[in-house]
Amino acid sequence: MCEVGEDYRAPAGQPPPRPGREQKCVKCKEGLPVVVIRAGDAFCRDCFKAFYVHKFRAVLGKNRLIFPGEKVLLAWSGGPSSSSMLWQVLEGLSRDSAKRLRFVPGVVYADEGAACGQSPEDRAKTVAEARLVLQSVGFPWHIVALEEVFSLPPSVLRCSAREPVGTEGAYKAAVDSFLQQQHALGEEQQSLPCPPIRAGPPTASQTEALSTLFSSVETLTAKEELLRTLRTHLILHVARTHGYSKVMMGDSCTRLAIKLMTSLALGRGAFLAWDTVRLQAAQGPVPTLLAPFSTRCLLSRVAREAGGACDPPAGREGGGAVSWSAAGGRERCAPHPQGFSDERHGDVVVVRPMREHTLKEVAFYNRLFAVPSVFTPAVDTKAPEKASIHRLMEAFILKLQAQFPCTVSTVYRTSEKLVKAPRDGCAAGTPGPRCLLCMCVLDVDTADSATAFGAQTSSQLPQTQPPVAQAEAPTMSCCCTGMGGARHCCRTEEDPRACVIEQLCYGCRVNMKDLPSLDPLPPYILAEAQLRSQRAEAEQIQEYLLEDREDEDAQPGES
Repeated sequence: MCEVGEDYRAPAGQPPPRPGREQKCVKCKEGLPVVVIRAGDAFCRDCFKAFYVHKFRAVLGKNRLIFPGEKVLLAWSGGPSSSSMLWQVLEGLSRDSAKRLRFVPGVVYADEGAACGQSPEDRAKTVAEARLVLQSVGFPWHIVALEEVFSLPPSVLRCSAREPVGTEGAYKAAVDSFLQQQHALGEEQQSLPCPPIRAGPPTASQTEALSTLFSSVETLTAKEELLRTLRTHLILHVARTHGYSKVMMGDSCTRLAIKLMTSLALGRGAFLAWDTVRLQAAQGPVPTLLAPFSTRCLLSRVAREAGGACDPPAGREGGGAVSWSAAGGRERCAPHPQGFSDERHGDVVVVRPMREHTLKEVAFYNRLFAVPSVFTPAVDTKAPEKASIHRLMEAFILKLQAQFPCTVSTVYRTSEKLVKAPRDGCAAGTPGPRCLLCMCVLDVDTADSATAFGAQTSSQLPQTQPPVAQAEAPTMSCCCTGMGGARHCCRTEEDPRACVIEQLCYGCRVNMKDLPSLDPLPPYILAEAQLRSQRAEAEQIQEYLLEDREDEDAQPGES
């Protein structure tokens, strides 16, 4: 077990031997090594490229989730991992490739300069650099600004029906049909250049609204979560608008391991299967995995490793462990060979083909083979290590990885086995309501006061009715008088913040505490929240109405 005062540094002695001229590649046993991935794993240039490409192709080939001829949108941020993913797809579609990729790619780049505080000149320079890279690739590309979230429709937050996944025979039939179609069209039409698709520049009012939104957020942790949510909504809208059924993200193995620990600290333990790996209902009796520590213990351990003391922010106490119990108390652990897709959005599936590559491998590959990338400042650029939970978790994992090289792989392989167990009431029926922001199923038990989610919900109920209103309650008339009252009764007279908060999961509720007012939020979020509330009111009122058929059947009996 890990102890606080224990020294984990390697004992003083001879440093590990570096690859010399007498050492050969561990793969071909002939070439001179140029890259050392792990201790004793020295690769030459050609073998390292084959090893790197094989990882990417194996993830796509093993899952067979992307069918031939399917339109796939590559989410490119300009960073190392997404740039490497873009180059892998470009090489896989070339004529010289041994096993060519058969899907139709497109690239989307989101300009987040307004949220990061960049000046218009710096934003124009960054977009120009991104345009040069996209033009060299030759794929259809879309450059969108983050300000466009203020013009999104509320339908972005709705889970559309997805076509059923085909079987193995259907995949093979799709491959044969695609090859015949390509042979009939000829190679000339396959290599036609695709024009770029770019929306108009954002208006000054949209830029000001986005800057106001992020400046009103009190903590850097909430800013990063809000930025990630808006970016996902924008990419999802672009994919649906242009007919893409899959979205490729460039999350590496290291990034997914950091995201796992960060989500656990943010109170998203119930949704780890959504945020890091593919959601799949556990079938049959499988062993269970309980959260072994709370958020306070986790952050305390992180702070000790980082060299300081840090207490979790208010409202996040126990979120790592409680959020697991809030969704049924436990997560199930089962073999999960296809853990690289996120199907929460329905008609658009998010896949992560770079999940087997570490950041070290990505950096070496980009350096050796001159993969272009674009540096874009983020929200946490130049921020101190303890400025946010994301930065703290990243420093913790990377420092631990430097001392124990198996840290990232161990954390990631553990997350790969997490499977969301369905609740008893929702296992056979349709899924319940979804979170307004992250679009995860609200698989929580608000009636269970033993959980933090239930305690938080019950503590907020008296706040929606001030003491003055409670004193005047007998003299006030209710629209549902005589019907026993309703949960959403007289919603128009209540605080609109409660209308939005009650439609969020535990993690999103905690993040919204750092946003004093919900007015700066994009209109599509507030509109969808109002539509859901009105729909819930209509359903509850419908329960008290008699159907016409029942009245007609009752009349002959009475006569």
